[in-house]
Amino acid sequence: MNKFKLAGFVTCLFSGLVLCANAQTSGGKLKPEQAIMDVRHYNIAINCNFDQKSIDGNTTVDVIMKQPAKTLILDLLDSLHVSEVAVNGKKEPFEHKNGLITINLNKELAAGKAAIKVLYNGKPRIAKRPPWDDGFTWTQDSTGHPWLAVTAEQTGGKIYFPCKDHPSDEPNEGADMYITVPSNLVVAGPGLLKGVSKKGSTATYHWQTKYTINNYSLVFNAGDYTVAKGSYKSVAGNTVPVQFYVLKEHAAQGPHLVDMVIKAAQAKEKYFGEYPWAKEKLGIVETPHLGMEHQSMNAYGNKFRYTKVGGQDFDWLMFHEFGHEWWGNKVTARDWADYWIHEGIDTYADALPILDLEGRQAYIDHFKKSAMGIQNKQPIVLGKDIDEASAYNGDIYSKGGFFMHTLHYVMGDTLFFKTLKGLATDPQFTYDHQNVTDEVEQYFSKAYGQSLKPLFDMYLRTTDKLEVSVRARSNDKYMLRLQNIKMTLPVDVVTDAGKQRLMLTDEPQIISSKTTPVIDPDGWYLKKVILE
Repeated sequence: MNKFKLAGFVTCLFSGLVLCANAQTSGGKLKPEQAIMDVRHYNIAINCNFDQKSIDGNTTVDVIMKQPAKTLILDLLDSLHVSEVAVNGKKEPFEHKNGLITINLNKELAAGKAAIKVLYNGKPRIAKRPPWDDGFTWTQDSTGHPWLAVTAEQTGGKIYFPCKDHPSDEPNEGADMYITVPSNLVVAGPGLLKGVSKKGSTATYHWQTKYTINNYSLVFNAGDYTVAKGSYKSVAGNTVPVQFYVLKEHAAQGPHLVDMVIKAAQAKEKYFGEYPWAKEKLGIVETPHLGMEHQSMNAYGNKFRYTKVGGQDFDWLMFHEFGHEWWGNKVTARDWADYWIHEGIDTYADALPILDLEGRQAYIDHFKKSAMGIQNKQPIVLGKDIDEASAYNGDIYSKGGFFMHTLHYVMGDTLFFKTLKGLATDPQFTYDHQNVTDEVEQYFSKAYGQSLKPLFDMYLRTTDKLEVSVRARSNDKYMLRLQNIKMTLPVDVVTDAGKQRLMLTDEPQIISSKTTPVIDPDGWYLKKVILE
């Protein structure tokens, strides 16, 4: 188990999600009726009834239709009841079953802008084991105050609001959320708090983001919160407000975690550029579940359990979930098949504080240990049009992170970190632009000056390990070659003369050594050494 205990967390995540892999999940093959629909904005208005564990409200989905349509489809779980649907202000007939709202329009809808408003109510799905099995968690804090958390990554926003539930389409103009709760509670949400209106025994919190946002980040939490505040100057010179919505009973813990997340932001910005939502806020909210990445309001439930890295307090879970602000929220996979872009790169990023605070050898040792947690039972990328549950396995974390470690070695420090930051800051790969594995490979290959596709394919699309043949010859000679990849790769080799970096291919290379060569002693590759 590494310093962040992340290997155990990954195993726990995987085992938890397997339990609900047969649930309705996000993504998959895009429906033709939704493929012609470009979501621009969500307006979500929800009233929460804590006694009944129910909600009622409405959602308006603003879209641009790429072509005329007679049928519209939105996703919403059957646990909620739809009472009315209107398109551009006119009521339309609809059917709601199997998690789909199918709107059969009385008149063909022209291409262009349209607004779909859905009124609904009911009891949203209860999360049995959040965040792995997602849904609503209605509970209480230790002082007896109601406490509500919503998680939605596997199932998507359709847990509680009508949406186009596919990672390829995020609302380009953001979202507005109006969440009504008992007046003694506080609601934490994405973006900026635009206002709080109180009426009788209730209060409505208006949260707004103008950034693109994945629909599983359009969630909220409500509890007996107070706000620990701070701010920091970003690498771009902007002052970023920091807000931690912490239960009042834990208020004393708030300032220290705020300080820690500011350090985390500065560590991330060094490698990946400015915090992506600097114009809004850096937010964290205390939750009854372990944690989850939610854009500009990360869920935190690690109960202030800190380890030490470089002698400093370090919260491994906070750091990991916060890293998804770049890898998952800013740089987003267009297809769940490419889930490793979120989890693999972010898991790699978890090791960078070790490199910075404890040195290169500690960083190398970290990945040697993490390699032992790789299952390698199936490829990371399984094809195209994959739903979230099918794409999810523990190796998107451990093997995906180790792949970035290998890429670091192959490209070298300067070029690798420059390219990684480029990926996180290039407008062609961020915000409105979702990505697939081939595009990431092409970006790194262009920077490297030669194709890295064979390496990407081996690590991500197969369960193969790099095979290195070491064949003894006469007179203290050894013949080295790569057996199962068609490209030139650098490999550290230790001989009687010490360690040297050789460029190996599938063509034999003869070296001299009075001792048997040791291949890749620092473990930069997942490999199989064949001694002959």
